[in-house]
Amino acid sequence: MKPKVKTIRKIFLVLLLLVLVVPQKAHAMHIMEGFLPLGWCLFWYAAFIPFFIYGLISIRRAVADNPHNKILLAFSGAFIFILSALKIPSVTGSTSHPTGVGIGTVLFGPGVISVLGTICLLFQALLLAHGGITTLGANAFSMAVVGPFIGYGVYFLLKKTNAPTSVCLFLCAFIADLATYFTTALQLGLVFPDSSTGIMGAIAKFVGVFMLTQIPIAIAEGLLTVVAYNLISANFPFKEGGILNNGKK
Repeated sequence: MKPKVKTIRKIFLVLLLLVLVVPQKAHAMHIMEGFLPLGWCLFWYAAFIPFFIYGLISIRRAVADNPHNKILLAFSGAFIFILSALKIPSVTGSTSHPTGVGIGTVLFGPGVISVLGTICLLFQALLLAHGGITTLGANAFSMAVVGPFIGYGVYFLLKKTNAPTSVCLFLCAFIADLATYFTTALQLGLVFPDSSTGIMGAIAKFVGVFMLTQIPIAIAEGLLTVVAYNLISANFPFKEGGILNNGKK
């Protein structure tokens, strides 16, 4: 087995070990099945599907650019799946957890994450009862669309200012994580407005509850993303934008 493949396997095994040894509660993560009215479920599916199609095109281009990108695509998906399975109870109907979208966003751009993240959410809903099928569109829009696209925007702007790569990586993962939960708060606030302060009051309350646990989680995720990226970049050649370049830097 090639050294670079061994490195990917080691990182994956460490992340898998975290899932196995960290105590988990049985209730659902993300927005659970049946928590949103059917109309809102359809709305978020409609908002999400164009990004999913764009993601399929992005993955096809990444593989065409270099077939070995399949290795990093698989790792990026595993990174998302395992980190988003580490859940901390936060508020009724949802929980706080890392998103894991930073690595794939930096390596391949945010479009790819709209597919990888959705696959992870689907498997979690079907196999782990985390999230749901009717709420898949809403969960995917927040974690696999908004988070990665905002995180990538932060990464791109920081790179333009010649900020250190580690800072760009950290803030990409950190902001993507928080953006996901701001979006989830918006989704819940629209459905469950506060009796006295309305939708904006409800959104503010959801954000306040989420951030109690999400800010330290986002910091830890940012640091882990930097470590994982450094391990990968030591074994894989990169071109500008992060994608493999046929063995040449």
